[in-house]
Amino acid sequence: MIQFTLEGEYIKLDQLLKAVSIADSGGQAKHLIVTGMVKVNGTVATERGKKIRQGDQVICEREIIEVV
Repeated sequence: MIQFTLEGEYIKLDQLLKAVSIADSGGQAKHLIVTGMVKVNGTVATERGKKIRQGDQVICEREIIEVV
């Protein structure tokens, strides 16, 4: 499990994937998201710009990210 400390109100989903090194680039993050490989709070997320806030849980490629 990865804990990501949010420094503000939210972070966009694609930016989060890059910040925790699941995606190496914006293009790779986009591919993971649009192909349905990312879940936010148990629901498949297909929006790159989805706002991730404190308390959210993101799952991608068997990694669980807790946003604190």
